[in-house]
Amino acid sequence: MKALMKTTKAVKPAEVEKKWLLIDADGLVVGRAATIIANILRGKHKPSFTPHVDCGDNVIVINADKIRFTGKKLDQKVYYRHTGYPGGIKGVTAGKVLEGRFPERILEKAVERMIPRGPLGRQQMRNLRIFAGAEHSHAAQNPEFLDIAARNRKNKVGA
Repeated sequence: MKALMKTTKAVKPAEVEKKWLLIDADGLVVGRAATIIANILRGKHKPSFTPHVDCGDNVIVINADKIRFTGKKLDQKVYYRHTGYPGGIKGVTAGKVLEGRFPERILEKAVERMIPRGPLGRQQMRNLRIFAGAEHSHAAQNPEFLDIAARNRKNKVGA
């Protein structure tokens, strides 16, 4: 019976090979880009995926200020936070966040909420670098360009 069983080998942290990937978020939809980025950070795209090990790749996202929402979400989607005082709930629309000082926070929070909470999730989020403009400071890592927009166009044509 043992010959018929297939076992999956768990990867140790020292055996993980991490790559650097570059993603251009210009014109991408927030949720669709966030799911792809979250899966890459977790390592679910690799055949050696192990849930309790950080086996994902490092991701650099540029042009995060040019990301887009579908429908009326730019005006109607509200991000809430609480000051810690009674009655201290504050809300800001997605459009104001994109026009504000840190537009990359929209994509950062979307990805963060798709990563498991806990020490492993925090470690995986450290592998994400988001930049509002086209310039980034990680050219020395020679990141490989990942064209998500072409992948989305291919899926729309094939459907």
